[in-house]
Amino acid sequence: QLVESGGGVVQPGGSLNLSCLHSGGIFRVAHMAWYHQAPGKQRELVATITPPGLGSVANYADSVKGRFTISRDNTKNTVSLQMSSLTAENTGVYFCNIDPPPITVGGKDYWGQGTQVTVSS
Repeated sequence: QLVESGGGVVQPGGSLNLSCLHSGGIFRVAHMAWYHQAPGKQRELVATITPPGLGSVANYADSVKGRFTISRDNTKNTVSLQMSSLTAENTGVYFCNIDPPPITVGGKDYWGQGTQVTVSS
């Protein structure tokens, strides 16, 4: 249902562009979001975007405002996260999901495998 990609190793100050493919049928009306799970910490909300019918409005956690940009392509059922000026605190696994999470598949909570981002010199 959700396949994240685009992670990798990047130096502090660098950039990455994450992508998430949503294969379910609700994408067009779904509020989508990116979440970050740092090592040893709980998953936290990074950015959200409303469905196109509500203007595809983006919102961000204070820690990433001005550095991250969330966007969606409703023709491809994808949501992206452009990250710049990365710091070590941005290291972790990034997941996409609906907002609020999680999507359910077969009656069970579902998260994709995420994509690992490592910011290191």
